[in-house]
Amino acid sequence: MSTPRSDHRIGDTSAAAEPTSHATASDRLPATQSGIDPRGLRFSAAITGVLLLVVVYLALVGAATAALVLLAAIAALFAWGAFAGVSAHPYGLLFRKLVRPRLAPPTELEAPAPPTFAQGVGLVVTGLGVLLGLLGLPLAVPIAAATAFVAAFLNSVFGYCLGCQIYLLLVRAGVLGRTVRTVTSA
Repeated sequence: MSTPRSDHRIGDTSAAAEPTSHATASDRLPATQSGIDPRGLRFSAAITGVLLLVVVYLALVGAATAALVLLAAIAALFAWGAFAGVSAHPYGLLFRKLVRPRLAPPTELEAPAPPTFAQGVGLVVTGLGVLLGLLGLPLAVPIAAATAFVAAFLNSVFGYCLGCQIYLLLVRAGVLGRTVRTVTSA
């Protein structure tokens, strides 16, 4: 069972959608608005988590160059998700082609903006680890990988997206100009 993401769900695909009690009229999307399958986000986070664990392992056993290269590849994947959007991310494409056809339709869809922002957060964390690793701080690589792993683990296992929560906090604080819109089933 996943932790609800009611602040950025955009629709229920199995029944008529009703707005949640905590959403304002300006925060609602039409039920016809498209979104992304949250199971794909968890699938992507699981793959990312495994790769990040490999980075930590490589760094701790002395394969610092391999760990740095793999962390750079993960940072590039985060960049892909942040700039092209999570719908165009390779793991999302893999999920849609190989996994989703074997599953029942999703009961709800996610707004793509918070997970896309979360990809940017992952890029900052892993990119900083790569940069500091290149500057001669070898502990930066496993620390950045472990930090990103915690976020990936929470998302893949519990459905709790730390980057999405940061996005929502920034929207509520008025730092980001986008409004978060919510429509879920009653």
